[in-house]
Amino acid sequence: MVYPVPAVMVSLADKNGKPNIITVAWTGTVCSDPPMAYISVRKERYSHPILMETKEFVINLTTKQLAKATDFCGVRSGAEVDKFHEMHLTPKKASKVMAPLIEESPVNIECKVKQVIELGSHDMFLAEVVAVQVDEAYMDEKNHFDLKAAGLIAYSHGQYLLLGETIGTFGYSVRRDHAGSKKTMTKNAQVKKINRKSHMEVKKAGSNKRRAERKNKNNQS
Repeated sequence: MVYPVPAVMVSLADKNGKPNIITVAWTGTVCSDPPMAYISVRKERYSHPILMETKEFVINLTTKQLAKATDFCGVRSGAEVDKFHEMHLTPKKASKVMAPLIEESPVNIECKVKQVIELGSHDMFLAEVVAVQVDEAYMDEKNHFDLKAAGLIAYSHGQYLLLGETIGTFGYSVRRDHAGSKKTMTKNAQVKKINRKSHMEVKKAGSNKRRAERKNKNNQS
């Protein structure tokens, strides 16, 4: 199997507005234009019928600080506990879907399901990305979103891993830094293109605190 994989918290709500969070590792981008993503969920999961009914969810990226909540939301059922309450997470109103955002996540990706594919152990929910919320605390001096500074985590064979150092950038193997150089689209350019199509918005709530924590961390390093 392909590892490592993302470890994301997917937030959703039933028709009555009751929220839940499910941790998902089978997830990713499947198309740039239109921007589309997917999650794969087992039929026996508590959230499966909710997804089938509402056809909406939010992919919330996870960080080192959210690792415990990420694990908890993957091993406890929403039928038994209120995961937002137990993990002290804040549900926030989304801009395009009824499912709530997780305020503590640095990136929230709002999705509307376009197709459900029965694969076997899992059903794949193919969805269009209709909005993206980002935390202002991680916008750098060039107004680019610095995912590395957010301390994102991944998952591999039962372990949560902190993403490491940058060893290159998209296209660096063929880029020439002089006149007549081959033009390549950087990752930031790709992200900007996707964000324009998915209505990216900057989250300001809580950003000042996280920005200060990030500054203090940099001063100590």
